[in-house]
Amino acid sequence: MPATAYPQSRQLVVLNKEGTVSFIDVATQKTVAKSKTGDGPHELVVTGDGKYAVVSNFDEGRTLSVIDTAAHKEVHRVDLSPLSRPHGLFAADGKVYFTAEGSGAIGRYDPATNRVDWTMKSRQEGTHMIVVSRDRNRIFTANTESGSVTIFQRPGSSGEDWHLTNVRVGNGSEGFDLSPDEKQLWVANGNDGTVSIVDVVTAKVIGTIHVGTERSNRLKFTPDGKRVLVSDLGSGDLLILDVASRQLIKKIRVGHGLAGLLIDADGSHAYAAATSDNFVAVVDLQRLEVTGHIPTGRGPDGMDWLH
Repeated sequence: MPATAYPQSRQLVVLNKEGTVSFIDVATQKTVAKSKTGDGPHELVVTGDGKYAVVSNFDEGRTLSVIDTAAHKEVHRVDLSPLSRPHGLFAADGKVYFTAEGSGAIGRYDPATNRVDWTMKSRQEGTHMIVVSRDRNRIFTANTESGSVTIFQRPGSSGEDWHLTNVRVGNGSEGFDLSPDEKQLWVANGNDGTVSIVDVVTAKVIGTIHVGTERSNRLKFTPDGKRVLVSDLGSGDLLILDVASRQLIKKIRVGHGLAGLLIDADGSHAYAAATSDNFVAVVDLQRLEVTGHIPTGRGPDGMDWLH
């Protein structure tokens, strides 16, 4: 397999379901440090200042692990009670937004105060993944059990007068992303092999793509908005979709238990966590092929960059 050229020096921070976080030097593909988390972690995000990696301990049920990225150790175990089953994470404005799947809710954690400073119900079941708009006036979630996405919206940047709209998409809606122009949501429906396209302004489904996945669970736009990547947990394939034509370009066989997805800011490479194979595959998005494997801990899933 040809060597992969990495565009810059940085660390890949990978959550392992064994209950650890790996800090990996991308250039050497070596793990430089590991930190423990709570039981059964599922997602990870690095705060904008790079000081912390925040982990949702899904199996433990009610906590977030806050890891100091310089010291490579957990410094806080945040109790989210009465919220339960934290999962999706999104970092914005120095804070971390999270879903609480067991409570049908979302919340916001402030690392500066080590407190949850805001929560809100989605009125849906299985509120799983979360994305926040650039102006912070819209929050989006995918709700697996309800087969929906929720659009939380407030009229201005101040205050917490939020309104929500629930949009029915497909069965097992899970992985999703907001287009770079923030006009559309693309949603991977894990239980019916489709991708739903939602118009953000009208909150209506404007298209459905039948992609034939066995169990899609993550979806990401490339930075230029021209392509969408979908990971198939069931088949181990990474699907590349063309946004303009809404057509499948290619299926790339990556590994078993394909889960977390991360894309370089320049759109040159994607990183796909093969949970059952204990590696992160490097996918060249120009050649549309796997060009490397980065060893991790057991059960890699959520990932983020530490620059």
